[in-house]
Amino acid sequence: MELLQHFCHPEHPLVFDEDERQQRYCYGCWELIFGPSYRCIQCDIFTYPYHKSCAELPLGLYHPLHPIHPLILYNERTYHYDEYGKYEEYGKYEEYSKCELCKETHDEYTYRCYYCNFNLHVRCAILQLKAKFHDHPLTPIGKSIMFTCDICGKEGKGIPNLCAPCSLWIHRSCAFYPQRIKVIRHRHQLHLTHSSLEFHQTKSRFCQLCVQKVDTRYGLYYCSKCNFVAHLDCSLDTRNLEYINFLEHEDGDEDSEPDESVDLTTYKVKKFIEREDGTQIAIEIAHVSHDHDLKFVNEAQNNQKCNGCARDICPPFYSCVKCKFFLHESCAKLPKKKRHPLHRHPLTLLTKSPSRTKTFACYSCGWRCNGFIYTCETCIFELDVQCSLTPDILTHEGHEHQLILSSTANLQTCIACGGKGNHVFRCTTCEFALDFKCATLPLSTMYKEHEHPFTLCYSAEDNSSEYYCDICENERDQKHWFYYCEECSYPAHPECSYPAHPECIFRRSPNFK
Repeated sequence: MELLQHFCHPEHPLVFDEDERQQRYCYGCWELIFGPSYRCIQCDIFTYPYHKSCAELPLGLYHPLHPIHPLILYNERTYHYDEYGKYEEYGKYEEYSKCELCKETHDEYTYRCYYCNFNLHVRCAILQLKAKFHDHPLTPIGKSIMFTCDICGKEGKGIPNLCAPCSLWIHRSCAFYPQRIKVIRHRHQLHLTHSSLEFHQTKSRFCQLCVQKVDTRYGLYYCSKCNFVAHLDCSLDTRNLEYINFLEHEDGDEDSEPDESVDLTTYKVKKFIEREDGTQIAIEIAHVSHDHDLKFVNEAQNNQKCNGCARDICPPFYSCVKCKFFLHESCAKLPKKKRHPLHRHPLTLLTKSPSRTKTFACYSCGWRCNGFIYTCETCIFELDVQCSLTPDILTHEGHEHQLILSSTANLQTCIACGGKGNHVFRCTTCEFALDFKCATLPLSTMYKEHEHPFTLCYSAEDNSSEYYCDICENERDQKHWFYYCEECSYPAHPECSYPAHPECIFRRSPNFK
């Protein structure tokens, strides 16, 4: 264990931590730490994390911007008390600690000349910087100027770090981007790349996380095995980033999928038959959700619901005739644990909700259900079977183009209902977007107080100026999807077609491929 006794935290030594899974702000420069760092493992609340380079800064140095006197490393957060022991006013502190190079005031470590009241932020005092994703060292330009960063593509005023051989201008904060990361949505590691001729020759690229265009002139994260591309900000968003210890993957095996061994299955085969092509069909199984064995059925069954996904039962499925218990074949073969693009932790399958009512609200679509549930043992995250099986890329009958799951920090608007959320299925060709709730609406449905089936419609049924729901009698938006009984000219909101809190097995059938 590598220890460092640091002047800012004399109570305990700092421990070198090579684990790259945790994002923390450096106590020295207040920029994000993406890689190995020093921290205190004895303090419960504040662990004093540092970049390795910030923790190992010299206590004093001579700098070419102030060659006449030595500069001493100084902690701004420790020493602003007046003669009465009270914290100094911010105005005095701001004037006192302004950096002579960037002309800005930040609550961070500075190098100070006590003779001349000369101050340099530690990030401004660095004479050379090394980025993990670039072969050459970067040299800070000793002047604050307007420039466009060649990594993040953002324009602004600051002190650029220059690679002269490559004509590369980089923000200091961008130089700390990790060379490789792992996102929840992709099975392989992503590597930071920039200035690639391969990308420059491509007319358009889309981020696989937010489904928005990527400017390939600047930095991006890329998987060469799968041609997977993602924005820097999207990749490092805590909702998308998967924290893994890259030290465990130094052998070149980048696949970090969980072990899906036989121990993760939810059923045992009791009997099977062999088809003519040599494949086997399990005709009788024991499932963790039911006390009796379930038999294979390949015939239609009316007015029954699957106890797993709560949808209408359809062949092939397994059943216990004695108990009227039914499971789709796909629901019977769900794994005990699985990963989902909306959550960083593995999800565990439960055959019933642990809540008092035995129902739960699905995180992705918001519908209540009392079927099987995928839940996180670490967080309050619950997903129904239908949404757990919804693919990242789907084709929907309500739109001509393919839709890709988009996860962003910004709220996105669903075309079908006008609702806003962070997760939608987005079209790369146009501005069309669907949330989980609307993406899984059925093509047709029955309403308990109406004798005919309703059909899902994507545009207004006529050219009238007023549009109402005949169930709730409230006005509806003509741009939004609705259900319609053509025989009775009877339109209805989708939400009016379903009970808000189903107490029996009830769910909708999907409308995607």
